[in-house]
Amino acid sequence: MAVDGNWNLTMSTPMGERKATLTLLASGGTLTGTQGADGNSTEIFDGAISGDAVNWKVSITNPMPLTLEFIGKVSGDTMSGEMGIGPMGSFPFTGSRA
Repeated sequence: MAVDGNWNLTMSTPMGERKATLTLLASGGTLTGTQGADGNSTEIFDGAISGDAVNWKVSITNPMPLTLEFIGKVSGDTMSGEMGIGPMGSFPFTGSRA
């Protein structure tokens, strides 16, 4: 499944709906790229892809320092899954190819 490229993410969080941009590049089973929101961009880490399953982590500082863990599936030009926010639990996210 080709995940390479730019994505627009929508995340349902305890603070309401949040938007982010995501740029992904798959190489073998490894997923690299950047994720940005609110004018900030950071490298993703621990990224992996297997078939249509994708997962990655990103550290954010706004609104507070957290590591977000994304686990999802890609289907054509869309993706969906769960975003883990540490002790706050998991929340749904969706994405569409930009």
